[in-house]
Amino acid sequence: MIDSPRAWALEQNDRRVVFASGPEATMFAESRPLHVTSHRLPAWKAVLPIGGHAELRRPGRPMTAAPGLIVPPQLAHACAATSAYLALFIDSWLLPSRPEPIRLGAGEVRRLLAALGATASDGPGTRVDLAAGYAELRTLAGRPSPLDPRVAHAVHLCTWRDPDMPITSIATEAGLSAPRLRALVQQDVGIALARLRRWGRLRTAIAHLPDSTAALAAATAGFADQAHLTRTARDFIGRTPASLRRAEAQSVYLAARHAPER
Repeated sequence: MIDSPRAWALEQNDRRVVFASGPEATMFAESRPLHVTSHRLPAWKAVLPIGGHAELRRPGRPMTAAPGLIVPPQLAHACAATSAYLALFIDSWLLPSRPEPIRLGAGEVRRLLAALGATASDGPGTRVDLAAGYAELRTLAGRPSPLDPRVAHAVHLCTWRDPDMPITSIATEAGLSAPRLRALVQQDVGIALARLRRWGRLRTAIAHLPDSTAALAAATAGFADQAHLTRTARDFIGRTPASLRRAEAQSVYLAARHAPER
């Protein structure tokens, strides 16, 4: 297995929290059950409980429950895991578009966890194979259609290389006007470029949480202030940055590695 380019783990009392992020996927895991409020994430999410099951709730719809779930981008929902769990976040263009969640059987969840190297009963460590996990996930969800190269370059810039880059500068690098770039991204990805950039900033902020304050993580990621980071986290993942590392003064910072520019 390989080390994630960005990874950290926190321990406090009976709770372990692990984060890892790489080109194929971002992972967040906890050693206890999860419940998050309604949100709309501009990325795919695979919820993989370790021994329990996943639940998804939408207004006016029956609850969806299964050993694991793959949730499509932009679906408004609340979700829960009844045990320790691992959540994989995959950029929207890396899997084919689907309107409804995908239920995973217990065997499929086990194969995904094994591919990631995350079979321990209390969840993974920072050494997870995100590339293998994505490859296994793609066998379940299918292969995506290729993006227009200009769109691919733009979404890479705004979600990975430099989420704080102005959209006009991104358009210039892609050889397009800003309005044309926005239209192409909306057409090919189905999500506004500005929203994708906020997702890139949120991922960057979470990567910096263990070794900085929430306010500093927000500034580092390009948010206007801590309140802007908190609103984005609630909108995209249904929880606040503080909930990711509650009681931080009692936490033990285990590992943090930051990737070189890709």
